[in-house]
Amino acid sequence: MLDYFTHKFNPNNITLVMTILVKNEADIIEANIKTHAKLGIDAFVVMDNNSTDGTREILSKLKNQFNITIIDEKGYYQQKKFMTKLAFIAKKLYKPDWIINNDADEFWIPNNNKSLKECLKFKGSIIFIKRSNMIIDEKSNSWKDFKYHVSNQINYNNGESNIILGKIGRKVIVNPHGLIKINSGNHSAEHIAFWKKLEIDTIHIYHYPIRNFTQFELNIKNRKKLLDKYNNIKMGTHYKKWIDIYKKNNLMNEYKKFVFNKNEINILKKFGILSENNNRFILSI
Repeated sequence: MLDYFTHKFNPNNITLVMTILVKNEADIIEANIKTHAKLGIDAFVVMDNNSTDGTREILSKLKNQFNITIIDEKGYYQQKKFMTKLAFIAKKLYKPDWIINNDADEFWIPNNNKSLKECLKFKGSIIFIKRSNMIIDEKSNSWKDFKYHVSNQINYNNGESNIILGKIGRKVIVNPHGLIKINSGNHSAEHIAFWKKLEIDTIHIYHYPIRNFTQFELNIKNRKKLLDKYNNIKMGTHYKKWIDIYKKNNLMNEYKKFVFNKNEINILKKFGILSENNNRFILSI
């Protein structure tokens, strides 16, 4: 861990690696890899955790085009453990200056048409990046057509809430030199140079957590299997709620809460909750 102090950082020659933990992300993983490669990622270290929807095969195909190390993990889903493992594998293989700890449904987009490397020309330990959820427009044919993100997230204190419009946590970019571990959800990390933590606003994360009903249902089915097999596993309360709804055969009604019509979008735009973006950062595939 003391290598933080001996690691030589050249702001004009940064090595940038992205780690991704995936499970059944066939609809979005290719766009994710291609987009971030164009934005400056030198290499990807991707762990596939028992995907059954073709994700693993897509990764194998992409490996012919991009610098991707694929790790097959057959154990049950443990994000904190697996993401920490990926960070140390990436460090060993590529000796990067920074590692972006990503999920398949997140796009890390620099402002002002810069590259990711242009935003990271400094030595630090942990960088916090804010996120916004993308919302489903009922007229959208695909998640690539989503035009609106939640620019002012609602702070629900109590009562009924829409998780897509609510507050979501930041994610982290880490310097692997001096890294101790990645924490749950990639929301934070522990580092020997703890005083060098900071938040920057030159990069923003656009998050596509719910993209269509098929993807949403498959996610909940997988979460249910995990919870049935390991009842003491840590899982977000919203996932447990959705599993209960799935058991009652009412998941479609829950999904409809996340699909917004024109009138709802206009109202949310009027109050500054939604903002429009043109998806210029999503590459066609």
